Amino acid sequence: MCVGLGAVATTFIAGVLAVRKGISSPIGSVTQMGTIRLGKRTEGRSPLVKDFVPLAGLNDIVFGGWDIFEDNCYESAKHAGVLEKDLLEQIRPELEAIKPWKAVFDRQYVKRLDGPNVKKGKNKRDLAEQLREDIRTFKKEHNLSRLVMIWCGSTEIFLTETPAHQSIEAFEKGMEENDPSIPSSMIYTYAALMEGVPYANGAPNLSVDVPAMMDLAHKNQVPITGKDFKTGQTLIKTVIAPGLKARLLGVQGWYSTNILGNRDGEVLDDPESFKTKEESKKSVLDYILQPDLTKKAGTTSTSSAGSVIRCS
Repeated sequence: MCVGLGAVATTFIAGVLAVRKGISSPIGSVTQMGTIRLGKRTEGRSPLVKDFVPLAGLNDIVFGGWDIFEDNCYESAKHAGVLEKDLLEQIRPELEAIKPWKAVFDRQYVKRLDGPNVKKGKNKRDLAEQLREDIRTFKKEHNLSRLVMIWCGSTEIFLTETPAHQSIEAFEKGMEENDPSIPSSMIYTYAALMEGVPYANGAPNLSVDVPAMMDLAHKNQVPITGKDFKTGQTLIKTVIAPGLKARLLGVQGWYSTNILGNRDGEVLDDPESFKTKEESKKSVLDYILQPDLTKKAGTTSTSSAGSVIRCS
């Protein structure tokens, strides 16, 4: 289940569908193309990860998700413009069959977007219960053995912990009182964990990084992971920065651009949403370059991480 069926989610879904049909290869997939070494290197035992770990096969995966726009996955992928038209046409029926459920959304947290496909409820607790019903319905209708929720939605405004985040009880009370420190992403996180569904956070939102959500995950024995996908700019930073650090080469700044744009670019035009992304990206360089330590050694390193977001 994907929260948000925009450029990221539809590219992911289309890729899986294309591999199923044999018209693409799973390039970049650790589970499908990666290997794991068993024993000594000289023994030559390196099976594919997918053959060694009991993972679901690509043919067994069923996709569903929420979005504030009513476009099916084919229409959304076409709008995003990431994939070639010829490829999309070959998997068009499968993509068209995936239609978004009404989403939990509040423009207070993502100010540059708005859409008609949005749930209504008396409070945030009610909205969470509606999401839980979506999850149960999806599982029952497709006779699924297990589910995973992945946040593929927008970057929300920058938030910090408040008393409402300190315990499960405080969080549930906060939802009932529509506490403004509980954004849409946390409502999805709560719904997933209450239903025993693992949650992966594909944005730098606070979502799961608060005591209440961690306690709920531990209580229900549900895996949680993620703090932005970090598959683009940040991936390159984590590849290059360690090399610069190892050779004691100073860094005075870092400039990067977002060439995808689309609605992600629109959202990040808002300074409050951009701050959430910026803090996440800076923390990667701070951790790798250790500017305080390198200053002692006479090497100049800085936590500055400039980033320009372009819409297209």
